[in-house]
Amino acid sequence: MAGLSFDRYRTEIVTQTEQLVSQVDGADLATPVPTCPGWDLGRLLHHVGAGHRWVEEVVRSRAVEPLPDDALRVEPDEHPADHGTWLVEGARQLSDALGEAGPDAEVWTAAPGGKPVFWARRFTHETLVHRADAALALGKPVEVAPEVAVDALDEWMELGALPEVVELHPERRELLGPGRTLHLHATDTDDAEWVVDLTGDRVAWRRAHEKSAVAVRGPVVDLLLTAYGRQAPQDVVGDRALLDFWLERVSFG
Repeated sequence: MAGLSFDRYRTEIVTQTEQLVSQVDGADLATPVPTCPGWDLGRLLHHVGAGHRWVEEVVRSRAVEPLPDDALRVEPDEHPADHGTWLVEGARQLSDALGEAGPDAEVWTAAPGGKPVFWARRFTHETLVHRADAALALGKPVEVAPEVAVDALDEWMELGALPEVVELHPERRELLGPGRTLHLHATDTDDAEWVVDLTGDRVAWRRAHEKSAVAVRGPVVDLLLTAYGRQAPQDVVGDRALLDFWLERVSFG
């Protein structure tokens, strides 16, 4: 379940986009983005802005099935000089469309739910993670409000445990086995711990402090970046091979 309010998500979509624009101000848009292999900053910005506009159309039109997403897949012909204005404009349009729809309207979603709140949450964290990509490409620190980072990890856990995701990525079934548990422990945020339980017949997770086969400790932002495959874990205790095996199969975004 979403941990932030619907209006907070709407605000964060714009805020994260504004922070992204600020981070890349003056940067060479041909700068490679190592955490998104094959992309440069210009391609990343295009992906974020096109994504906002695609979801805005889904929500505004109350789509009952996925709309064509060709704009998300193409390489931009050139990097517009006014990319900042374009990005923020798209984020605001998405936020406005979500507000007009409200959290409980009927709309197609990429996972079970069928409500605009799904998209509000998803694109808060989609924008956040790509802002992190840009920051890392430019050698800048990644700073995130703790409650937003915690919710981003909650969402990541929820999406990764969906049966539909396992059907799409059957290799994740290889993760299941006796004694396979992982513990993520945020050292800078109260009550921010996660246990991933792979001992049953499906991927499961819970918020808990439990002894596990392997534990990863660190600031919540570092845990988020590790889960998303953006940086290597720093403080690991226990079965590092299990951790690496898990990360190889679950990182996305």
